[in-house]
Amino acid sequence: MHLKVALLTNTESQAWEALVQAAPHSCFMQSWAWADFKQLEGYQTFRYGLFSHNANSTILVGGCIFYLFPHHSKANLLLAPGGPILSDRWAVEGIELLLKQAEEIAKEWGAIALRIEPLLEQTPQWLGTEFARAIADTFPCETLVVDLCQSQEQMLSDMHPKGRYNLRLSWRYGVETQFSQADAAIPQFYDLFWETVERQKFFGEPYGFFINLCQTLFRADLAEIGLATWQGQTLVAILVLYWGDRAYYLYGGRSDRAPHVMASYAIHWAAIQRAKARGCKTYDFYGFSNDPQHAYYKFSRFKQKFGGKVVKTIGAHDYFFYDRLADTLIGLIQNFVGDTTC
Repeated sequence: MHLKVALLTNTESQAWEALVQAAPHSCFMQSWAWADFKQLEGYQTFRYGLFSHNANSTILVGGCIFYLFPHHSKANLLLAPGGPILSDRWAVEGIELLLKQAEEIAKEWGAIALRIEPLLEQTPQWLGTEFARAIADTFPCETLVVDLCQSQEQMLSDMHPKGRYNLRLSWRYGVETQFSQADAAIPQFYDLFWETVERQKFFGEPYGFFINLCQTLFRADLAEIGLATWQGQTLVAILVLYWGDRAYYLYGGRSDRAPHVMASYAIHWAAIQRAKARGCKTYDFYGFSNDPQHAYYKFSRFKQKFGGKVVKTIGAHDYFFYDRLADTLIGLIQNFVGDTTC
């Protein structure tokens, strides 16, 4: 048997989705639907599969979806968030083929490096010494995960006492929750999201981003918006993504009205139960830190109230295309010299 790399076709999209979802460390950013969303955002996507061949069959055994946002400069970056997808058997040969393919893409699109981001807790041997730890991650390399294989009683028991108290308080106040894949839920979500952005002073994506994201993922049945209401007021909205056996809390927003009813606890508990009913094994709070200086720290205090365990992955790593990097540096120097002599 031997391995080949080839562009994935639309007819192979379902096989790719099944492969990535079944991978032990799969990621929604390697999904076909996520790539469709990123194309709407202006990214170029390159979808490659690794195929094992013998005399009787061809089997999809791995691969990677690469992303690139074209810039006018020659210092573009090729991205593989959550990738590559490699089985133990084909890891060494597979990464070599994918790196060669990435270099071809880099030549055509002017990329100086490939940034991969496999969701592994231990550094694999195939990473080798040619990769360097990246200065930034696309995917949070530290997160908080709740085990959904437990019973409701076990999950309640694992919660922080204050979290358990606040959840029960939300029930006593009669906070109601609902989940929707209707487009009409997007502006409801965004109003609360943007209110939170302005109150907390963090970066927030524009409305069009969520239109593209939600409509793409809703159509693929990969996401829902959850709303928590009390006395006719929508107080909390969250966006939950489902991928394989994992649910992710991607985005959220909260009103500053009626904080005493603890609506945030009600909606996350409802989301956890909904994910469990869908067959998910984990609920990923998608980003966590105990570092008071970290941007996630304040939100992490809330997330920690639900118990769970902290999971750390190896983060993003860069592979530099040195020929491309040298050409880019020479070009920048020439431009600089030209500017100073005008």
